[in-house]
Amino acid sequence: MDNLALIKSTYEGANSQENARNTAAALAPDARWTEAAGFPYAGTYVGFEAVLEHVFKRLGSEWHDFTFKVENYVAQGDKVFAYGNYQGIYKASGKPIDVRVAHLWTLKNGKVTHFEQFVDSHSVQLAML
Repeated sequence: MDNLALIKSTYEGANSQENARNTAAALAPDARWTEAAGFPYAGTYVGFEAVLEHVFKRLGSEWHDFTFKVENYVAQGDKVFAYGNYQGIYKASGKPIDVRVAHLWTLKNGKVTHFEQFVDSHSVQLAML
């Protein structure tokens, strides 16, 4: 599987559980995952279990129908860039989001070594008020 196909598999599975399984399989054991400063789950996490605990579980429990609608991908060498919009409704406030986001994935030998999120964090924070 080439780099682009591997990253697409983390977004385009039949459901969020399949996407999570594909993400777990794609990440190197010591992969560094960085959520943007200002985003509610900001920080750098190492390995899938840390990402699951600090990002995915919170997204699942704090939001209704949180999704990343990928608009397109750009792949070059060991980098894959996915961009589009986050959508969802924050449960505590009932406020929706539809914000621009981009994910930059770096791969080595068929495994993700780094993930970095770029997002309109301010709009996400406003929905959480």
